[in-house]
Amino acid sequence: MNTKMIKIIVLGILTAALLIACGSQKGESMMQKQLFGNMPDGRPVHVYTLTNDLGMEARVIDYGCIILSLKVPDRNGNLGDIVHGYDKLEHYIEATPYFGAIVGRYGNRLAKGKFTLEGTEYELAINNGENHLHGGLIGFDKVVWEAEPMDTPAGPSIRFSYLSPDGEEGYPGNLKIIHTYTLTHDGSLKIEYSATTDAPTVLNLTHHSYFNLTADPSKTILDHVMTIHADRFVPVDVGLIPVGELRDLTGNPLDFREPTVIGARINEDTEDLRFGLGYDHCWVINKAEQEMGPVAEVYEPTSGRVMSISSTEPGLQFYSGNFLDGSNIGKRGIPYEYRTALVMECHRYPDSPNQEGFPNTVLRPEEEYQKTTVYTFSTR
Repeated sequence: MNTKMIKIIVLGILTAALLIACGSQKGESMMQKQLFGNMPDGRPVHVYTLTNDLGMEARVIDYGCIILSLKVPDRNGNLGDIVHGYDKLEHYIEATPYFGAIVGRYGNRLAKGKFTLEGTEYELAINNGENHLHGGLIGFDKVVWEAEPMDTPAGPSIRFSYLSPDGEEGYPGNLKIIHTYTLTHDGSLKIEYSATTDAPTVLNLTHHSYFNLTADPSKTILDHVMTIHADRFVPVDVGLIPVGELRDLTGNPLDFREPTVIGARINEDTEDLRFGLGYDHCWVINKAEQEMGPVAEVYEPTSGRVMSISSTEPGLQFYSGNFLDGSNIGKRGIPYEYRTALVMECHRYPDSPNQEGFPNTVLRPEEEYQKTTVYTFSTR
């Protein structure tokens, strides 16, 4: 037997051994682990495929906890991949606008890359104009996490963990993070976050998938129908930094309290839309700050897909893909063009550490950071 044949046999044995399942019959949850690629230093990156009882499928890698694909049914029961992403690891490493990743330590922007905590000013990496965005140059989306697949009563689950050392990207404290995805049997992608620190720090984790509920990435999201459960939003300046107030939405094209087609008002000539180049704002959700409650709903009429979002977080950053320009060549060689996806990030408000009266983002050694966001899929 030659060396090539031995390698094929061994690979087959390993693949079979890495099936984690409560069974292999149709309709039963299952998880599979395979090699996705290697980091420049040779470390392996694996892809985990989660399948629930409904046949929904999520493919996740341990680099950046990135969701590569998410397949959910349309009203006729046909599965379609509803998130932007790449086929190869090197594309995520080379250039990506955070497709499908966890972002942090601080999701969204911090003005001028600075914050003051207990009398000490911390300077962070500047990577968005003059500001700090999504954790800096090497945020949590750009590191390899430890992965632990699990089969739970709710559905197949994978728990990622990472130790962010003191001083990473300028942040204080050794931070231990656990980030868990569960593809539930009732049709939800549940995302849970927890963290502890050995010194006071700031923390604002969130998830950054780009959704297109048509499952056709060549189409825009302008015909999607949006509802956001918010009476107020966080107005920003031209650098997308909050101006320090929470403003009523009445009469504003950012008002999505009633179901509204995304493209209906996106090009109106208002200061808010000019600064965001469309929708790229934080809505103040109508609920208690850490209470689990409804956040938003997105409906796509042609497929019938509905995505309902609930979270413990007080804010929702809705971004309408305004910076996509076709330069990101995605899965199956498809370029991701202008406004072909939307991002729905549940988190604390942008620049909260520098804004009086905004939600607390400080984590102390005696505390545990905990948050949950759930994306539930259905049809109508």
